[in-house]
Amino acid sequence: MVQDSILIVDDDRMTRETLSRALSDSYATLTAGSGEEALELLQSEPVSIVLADLVMPGMNGMELLEAINKLEYRPMVILITGQGTVDSAVEAMKLGAYDYLPKPINIDRLDVLILKALEALKLRDENLQLKRKFAERYSDVAIVGQSPEIRQLLAQVEQVASTNATVLIEGESGTGKEMIANIIHFNSDRALGPFVKVNCAAFSEGVVESELFGHERGSFTGALATKKGRFELADGGTLLIDEVGDLPPSVQVKILRFLQERTFQRVGGHRDLKVDVRIVSATNRKLEELVAEGSFREDLYYRLCVVRLKIPPLRERRQDIDIMCEHFLRHYSETHNRDIDGISDEVRELMRKHSWPGNVRELMNCVESMVVTATGRLITLDNLPEHLLSKCAAMQIEPETGGTLAAMERQMIAETLEHTGGDKPEAARILGIGLRTLYRKIERWGL
Repeated sequence: MVQDSILIVDDDRMTRETLSRALSDSYATLTAGSGEEALELLQSEPVSIVLADLVMPGMNGMELLEAINKLEYRPMVILITGQGTVDSAVEAMKLGAYDYLPKPINIDRLDVLILKALEALKLRDENLQLKRKFAERYSDVAIVGQSPEIRQLLAQVEQVASTNATVLIEGESGTGKEMIANIIHFNSDRALGPFVKVNCAAFSEGVVESELFGHERGSFTGALATKKGRFELADGGTLLIDEVGDLPPSVQVKILRFLQERTFQRVGGHRDLKVDVRIVSATNRKLEELVAEGSFREDLYYRLCVVRLKIPPLRERRQDIDIMCEHFLRHYSETHNRDIDGISDEVRELMRKHSWPGNVRELMNCVESMVVTATGRLITLDNLPEHLLSKCAAMQIEPETGGTLAAMERQMIAETLEHTGGDKPEAARILGIGLRTLYRKIERWGL
């Protein structure tokens, strides 16, 4: 972009030349006699400010503004208006024009307006650059995988990120719920605002309310000063409520009120506080079951899951394991300054067959451990963590020919439980038996 350059658009040649002479000492000036000519010029030579007459034959100032709004780089637009076109100029400002200037043009006033427009342009570009950096840092590249399940999830995330909808993220421990929340925030219009997190499971019932909503001085023993809660700290941004299923009933009521009225009170306070916060919640528990048990409010549940995102466990997208191993191998090799070429076929095979109960977090830790302990340029079985090696090795055992049916049944149940990461209802479904039957066999075989 040409810094501090101004394009003057007017069908009157005298007006163009007069404005160009008046501004040329301070700015690089270009001129165009029509909207069409101006648009063609902007395609090849972007400028800082477009100073355009609102009324022109052919493409008028309003139509030029609409065309400029579609450009990859949009200059600030200042419209020149006649006596009867002020209302149209005001309408143009709603469509993105920076301001308008009535005829006859006061050059001193124009100079001030141009300076303000350039300041606004600089601030806009700085904000766009920051937002772009955040988006790159928390883009879908961070969620590694090519499986249909991950592709569908990322498509949903992209669709919901640009909205202000409340989002519920469900997934087992270690699947990447916080990363998804990061992506949503940093790809939203709130990207330059705060991203605040709170883990409800990390606080006792008496503390979590204060953490979320803050407290007034003297509201309880130890409250020596007024404290802002996470809701106030997240004003203008996003609040991630992690492990939302662990919220005590009293706090559930206050969050429900906030979602309904957008106001809350600090602990011990009597004044309603209003903040602009988008709520994203996450849980590794099934909230429907908590609602059925009566430990989670049904009305709050529906408020939280306006949009529900389900992250599949790693065992349900095994085709991503090789891709993720390569990704984490490169990352940790660089982090720990290790020169590792790759992972042996034997290790890859074992990793593909492991059930990964700890999901992506377990895989990350495993790869990091292997990178750190590797003595050569290739990761081998010698570098595999012992607990993982023993589990994976057990999965390779085939039933002995002529073995008893009972022994084969025991092995099948054990391997299925290993495959589901201990998820008994899922294991029962795969085995085609009732859950009670599975529990009896588990007890019988001491699994």
